[in-house]
Order: sequence, then structure tokens, then C-alpha cells
Amino acid sequence: MTRKHHILLVHGAWGDASHWQHVIPLLHEAGFKISAVQNPLSSLPNDVERTQRLAEEIAEPVILVGHSYGGMVISGAGHAANVVGLVYVAAFAPDEGETPADLFKLRAPPPGAAYLRPDKSEYLWIDKEHFHASFCQDLGATEALVMSITQKPIAMQCFADKAGKPAWKDKPSWYQVSTQDRMIPPETEQWFAQRIGAREVLSLDSSHASLASHPKEIADFIIAASEAL
Repeated sequence: MTRKHHILLVHGAWGDASHWQHVIPLLHEAGFKISAVQNPLSSLPNDVERTQRLAEEIAEPVILVGHSYGGMVISGAGHAANVVGLVYVAAFAPDEGETPADLFKLRAPPPGAAYLRPDKSEYLWIDKEHFHASFCQDLGATEALVMSITQKPIAMQCFADKAGKPAWKDKPSWYQVSTQDRMIPPETEQWFAQRIGAREVLSLDSSHASLASHPKEIADFIIAASEAL
């Protein structure tokens, strides 16, 4: 069975497109064409531009799926004419003019924020010794170790970059909440879901890395969004 939508997966901070490794085979088996962008995490405009450019190269209607900071990215890149829907996975869903730093200030800092470490080039890392407990506490030790060692830092500039007009105001959106998230407060995620008027909200008893710990549920959620369109 060939699906009509092309799924474009957008990773977040402290990782790259390989964070989707468990979701991709499930979407492939379900008949979707899939792409996964590799963003530089150097600034929000740079990441939005790269994602939108890739979306516009795709011939089919696109569903953008963004994890974590990737929600900032799909909110901007979703203005591409062939993007027909947005799926947020434990992700930021900004309004115009908001920054990730602004959104973190909505509530007390999540536990993982205590282990963010800047380097000399003004990129942020998660302390390797605390990566498992902060980012992906529901994964096995080996997978968490690999994630921590291969983490991709994010420029501090990204937390100060303001979002433009978000595509969720014009295009149907879905939202997945991780109730055990230690990087974005679950209450903030629930607020995002309500604010964007998500067509469906999926709540998972998951860490921030729901795309890795609950890949079947995430894949099924994306499939359901496609079928609803």
C-alpha cells in the first residue's frame, strides 16, 4: 500500500535524524515515503530554511513531524505550500515572537535543565553523566549511552531566536505529550497542545525521548494524522 503523504521527520536538540531510527521502519512498513532532515542546530532561521528547502523538494504532500526543538522548526517550515499537516512530538509549539528561552520561563525549569553545559563556542551540551536520567530515562542503558556520546549540541543562539508566524495557525496539527518529560515540563506540553488546537492529543507515560522509547505509538499517531487528512 502506497500512502499519499510523504513524512518529513525533524529532530530536536542534542541529537540528529538517527533519533528516528525506530520510527522510520514502522512508517516504511506502513507504505510511506519518508525523509529525515539533518539540521545544523546553529540558529532557528538556519534550521527552518534547511527543513523548508527539503520539504519543497518533495513531490508529494508533506506531513512535518518535529521532536522537541524540532517543533520550533516545523512551526516555521510548515509554511511550505506542499506541507499539509504538523505533528508535534514532545515539542515546542511557539507563537509569533516567542523564543525557546521565553517558553522555558513559563514554569520552573525542568530537571534536565540543571545539566546543560555550554562550551567555548557557545553550544549547549547535556552532561554525559546525567544524559540518561535527563533525556531518556525509559531507555536501556546501552541505547542511552550511545545517545549521550553521539549527542549533537545546539547553539545557545537558538534559544534566543524568535519564531515567526507559526504554521499551526493555518494548518491542521497533532500533539504528543510525554508525561515523564524532564527536558520540557509536561504541563507546558499540554498547554501547547491546547493552544494550537491539536486535532488529537496523545499522552504517553514517556521520557522526553518518546520517539525512541515508544516508536510504535508515535508511528501509529503519525499514521492516524495522515489518515485524518
